[in-house]
Amino acid sequence: MVDVLVIGGGNAALCAALMAREAGASVLMLEAAPLAWRGGNSQHTRNLRCMHDAPQDVLAEAYPEEEFWQDLLKVTGGKTDEALARLTVRASATCRPWMRRHGVHFQPPLSGALHVARTNAFFMGGGKALVNAYYRSAQALGVRVRYDTPVDRIELDGDRFVAAHAGGERFTARACVLAAGGFESNREWLREAWGQNARGEWPADNFLIRGTRFNTGVLLKQMIAAGADAIGDATQAHMVAIDARAPLYDGGICTRLDSVSLGVMVNREAERFYDEGEDFWPKRYAIWGRLVAQQPGQIGYSIIDAKAIGRFMPPVFEGTQADSLAELAQRLGLDVERFVQTLAAYNAACRVGSFDHTRLDDCHTAGLLPAKTHWALPIDTPPFHGYALRPGVTFTYLGLKVDASAAVHFGGRPSANLFVAGEMMAGNVLGQGYTAGVGMSIGTAFGRIAGTVAARAAQSQTSKGGQHAAA
Repeated sequence: MVDVLVIGGGNAALCAALMAREAGASVLMLEAAPLAWRGGNSQHTRNLRCMHDAPQDVLAEAYPEEEFWQDLLKVTGGKTDEALARLTVRASATCRPWMRRHGVHFQPPLSGALHVARTNAFFMGGGKALVNAYYRSAQALGVRVRYDTPVDRIELDGDRFVAAHAGGERFTARACVLAAGGFESNREWLREAWGQNARGEWPADNFLIRGTRFNTGVLLKQMIAAGADAIGDATQAHMVAIDARAPLYDGGICTRLDSVSLGVMVNREAERFYDEGEDFWPKRYAIWGRLVAQQPGQIGYSIIDAKAIGRFMPPVFEGTQADSLAELAQRLGLDVERFVQTLAAYNAACRVGSFDHTRLDDCHTAGLLPAKTHWALPIDTPPFHGYALRPGVTFTYLGLKVDASAAVHFGGRPSANLFVAGEMMAGNVLGQGYTAGVGMSIGTAFGRIAGTVAARAAQSQTSKGGQHAAA
């Protein structure tokens, strides 16, 4: 019997496996994906949000605990567990030396990655390089990994883990860490959660999945049915407005469009529907998927002019371009008259002060609903560009309730040997909203906690049974 079974193959699972192995436990990981697609959503990431009280190599200035906490409080609208959020914040300050020991390298932010040089540490080579480094380290330490092994059932004795079942095989362990992700790739569950809107549409039918196709939520649904305490709203997610041409699954970071805050966003009826300049893009980019999901046809259009070019990370694929607004509307398939009226009203409302896209400047609109509170410049300089955007779901927030030990709870009581980390419990910290890099902060913090505590739980059983853990 293995000491610690880790179910999942992304950042949280790897952190748990490495910490458990470092604590002396024997570890087996079960990854649903084949080797080529291992790493869950972590393979599509690029940075980690980090608290720090002074400049640190790739991190500029300081980003203290209280500021990080206030950023989380703002984006979640207060829907967060402060104790667990602060635990995540503090853990982000101390994890990078450990990450480096396991082969992860960092670099300054790329040009065009706005406003994050002070708050986020970027992985050299991106998320794929991070998970590959962790897998190499895990192999060197003796962690066993099984690919192509989706777990379909957890066997419990009350609130205790007994075994995991996958394709007819039964895997027993003294302790288990669940880190199998959310349910964003379960199209039926998304449809059920979002339902039908007042226009008779099923919004989820038009969602694209930025992340891995292997996160189907099978274990999450089963654990909730088995009496595990749940937390979060099934419709809340890290949901980004992404290129409408993106693939159904695994589009990752290259499908993101960062032009929204530098122009206007209209729906298919050529009407604006939200403040594009509400806050810095890393604090607001993940609300736009949900906003677009609420629009007719679940589609929106980011409209910019020549002045915005060079001020955001260029998209992988070019958008629609035209020399006049009327021509742009026609090429996008929008009502020309209404589109031109919307842009004329916006341009007339702009009150241009000292434009600076690196700070919350004083360029705003007056007498316009919805307002644009920062970076409001008239869209009047050809060529004009338009990008069609659809909701892109990265990961869902419905998850399992935990405490500071990462234990799964049943009826308010923590399990003695079943733990959870990563997206399966992120809803404890993220009730709604998102700020760049915090998903990796949560996964790293609770993955490391879960692995350590699971090893301790396994060793406690071994001690009581008079046995020795396998090396």
